[in-house]
Amino acid sequence: MNQVLQATRKPITRRSLLRAAAAAGLAAPLGMLGARVLAQGAPRSFKIAWSQTAVCQSPVSVALERGFFDKYNLKVERINFSGSTDQLLEAIATGHADGGIGMALRWLKPLEQGFDVKLAVGTHGGCMRLLTAADSPIKAVADLKGKRVAVTDQASPVKNFFAIRVAQLGIDPESVDWRQYPQDLFGEVLRKGEVDAIAGDDPLIYTLREDNRLREVATNIEGDYENRTCCVLGLRGDLVRKDPEAAAAISRAVVDAQRWTAGNPDETARIFAPYVPGKVPPERIAAILRSHSHGHASTGVALREEIVGYAKDLKVIKVLSPDLDIQKYASVVVPDVFG
Repeated sequence: MNQVLQATRKPITRRSLLRAAAAAGLAAPLGMLGARVLAQGAPRSFKIAWSQTAVCQSPVSVALERGFFDKYNLKVERINFSGSTDQLLEAIATGHADGGIGMALRWLKPLEQGFDVKLAVGTHGGCMRLLTAADSPIKAVADLKGKRVAVTDQASPVKNFFAIRVAQLGIDPESVDWRQYPQDLFGEVLRKGEVDAIAGDDPLIYTLREDNRLREVATNIEGDYENRTCCVLGLRGDLVRKDPEAAAAISRAVVDAQRWTAGNPDETARIFAPYVPGKVPPERIAAILRSHSHGHASTGVALREEIVGYAKDLKVIKVLSPDLDIQKYASVVVPDVFG
């Protein structure tokens, strides 16, 4: 691996090391993350909420087909969930599901307000994109001032992320005209000139880029965000407190599945493609997966640091309360599930 890194002359980052390890099939030994496992016997039942519209969820299908949940003595029931990720968070908090994967920037405000869900694993980064027409004068985030940008809603994680990027450049996010549309209309409103750019998530935003030859202005896996998760495994708070062995087992299975996905994007795409509405070809799903960082799999202190970073960002754009104690907040919402 060192020879490859030296030959390409690229800077060594946490993301590049994880990708290289995953490609070589070298997942970190779980013993490094703690020794707690479920006792043998009757499998522990677990309900996971998942959305078939999101490529981010493909490792869940991998964990089921490749036996990662079985490995940790878990009997998993999938609950198909087509709502937004804030509704998914509510389903976990109210006990309708034991866990699920959603976007951190959607969940951090409800968690501040007391939703009883704990963040166990940072699963991956890279599923948000800002696109514009090939001949657009918008060539960078700084060019968004005074421009019209399509978003799915005013509290969407994608809108929040690019509002953060704008604010970091000293531009008031309110100087951008964020316009709300269903994501399946993004291509049409851009073509008609109703907006100057579109900001959405995969797989649809990737498909719009490829099918319409759009320019990708920015993503959430570059610069300071290259090694930061965007999606997280959330677990029911009561489960984490009362059954820490089950919480650890679930988290281990997801970490295993994420790393396997990073090293096997083509096979992951084959497994997940039948679930995706609209029949996105496996080849495209694999390309999307390669553009993400599914080997990320941060937990404990590492994940807590990433959440601290996002909390600081969300304060800047006035989503989180200005008097929030960020360190205390992160220590509450991100437990060390591996003890």
